[in-house]
Formats: sequence, C-alpha cells, structure tokens
Amino acid sequence: MLKLLSSPHCFITPLLNPSRGRLHSIARASSSFTQTSVRSTKMDSESYMFGPYKIDSKEVFYSTRLSYALVNLRPVVPGHILLSAHLNCRFVDLTADETSDIWLTAQKVGQQLESYHKASSLTFAIQDGPQAGQTVPHVHIHILPRKSGDFEKNDEIYDAIDEKEKELNQKLDLDKEKKDRTMEEMAEEAANYRKLFI
Repeated sequence: MLKLLSSPHCFITPLLNPSRGRLHSIARASSSFTQTSVRSTKMDSESYMFGPYKIDSKEVFYSTRLSYALVNLRPVVPGHILLSAHLNCRFVDLTADETSDIWLTAQKVGQQLESYHKASSLTFAIQDGPQAGQTVPHVHIHILPRKSGDFEKNDEIYDAIDEKEKELNQKLDLDKEKKDRTMEEMAEEAANYRKLFI
C-alpha cells in the first residue's frame, strides 16, 4: 500500500480512471518530494480536480504527465484558459520538474492560442496564495491571448482577472446566478483547442 503524505500547502489529488475503475494518485512523500503518477493517456477517461472541484474531462483540451489545460468558466478575453498542475498545491511548492513542465506547457499552449485567436501577444498570470488573489487553492496559470485595444489600459487585465476570480468564488460558495458559460459552450471550445495539438 502506498502511504500518501502532504505538506501544509500541497495536497494529494486523487484521479479516478472510470474505465479502469482504479484510483490514481499524484503524491509527494517525505522531503525528497518523489512523485508517483500512473495516468491514462486518454483525456476523456480521466477525472480532473481543481482545488476541491471536479472538472469534467470535456473542459480539458491538453494534458501532460504533470499538468493540464482547461477552458475557463468566465473568460476575460476570448481564449482565456487555465493551466493547472495535477498536484493541488501552491506554485512555490512545485518541484523543479513540475515547474519546468507547467511553464513549458504554458509556452506551447499560449503559442497555439495566440495564433488561433489571431492575437499579437500573451498575458501569463499566476496568483500564488489567498493574499495574492488566488480564489481556488490549486496552482494554476491564466493564459490570455491579447490584441491591441482589448483593454484601454494594458494593466486593467489584472483587475479583470481579479473580478472574474471573485465572481467565481461567489458562484462556487454561494451559488449566485452569474454569467457562466454552459458545459456545451466550454466542451465545444475545448474540442476546437484539442485539434491544435494533433
């Protein structure tokens, strides 16, 4: 039996592969931060967790052994997606391999989305901890394709991200009615993005 440990900031993210009926885990044990990951290569048979929330595999369009990209419930601009580590922790707690993977994946995904949306730039944003504005306790990077004039003042995008995060937190905590996209809309967008990586 595998003994799973977590630090104060890192938590075990169990992944269930329903087609095989097995529980898979990403774990860190002791100070060596060894990682155990047994994962299927088919995204449609995976379960993904984003903090305490289960993410439908239809929302995920790209996945590596250590990270996954998903469409956003409330995008700030067209193409605004989230890139998350499979391990549920803070950015500062990632190993060198996890850090390298998430940023190399961000580069790859960002490049494809910039081209797909005919954008000219990219914004990569990360909020690491509640005082930094992180509302879902799970390391993730916002990737936003940018076009000239999408915001009057360029840095307003960070205020917009903060506002969407606050709205999402209210939705998840209080179930208030907001302008969420439907699962069908998000699944269609993810399906279009999956084609970029074939």
